[in-house]
Amino acid sequence: MQEKTNAGAVDTPEGAAAVQECGLEELFAQAEEIIARLEDPALPLEEAFAAYEQGMKVIARCNEKVDAVEKKMLMMDEQGALVPFDVPGGQ
Repeated sequence: MQEKTNAGAVDTPEGAAAVQECGLEELFAQAEEIIARLEDPALPLEEAFAAYEQGMKVIARCNEKVDAVEKKMLMMDEQGALVPFDVPGGQ
């Protein structure tokens, strides 16, 4: 019987909730674990598909977290005023 990593637990409701609550560093670690599993040439095709799906869920959550951080970031315009990062040209 093959042992599953935490990254493999995403298929369960508890695993999906864990992905939602993880920090960005933890999500990156999960993605790395999944990539390592996918690089194993002995991984059965069905498990590879499941790992790929899990990886896509983890990456989607990473993107959500990065987007949330970008929205909170501020940059300084030419006059020294802080403006939201996502405003083109600071206007």
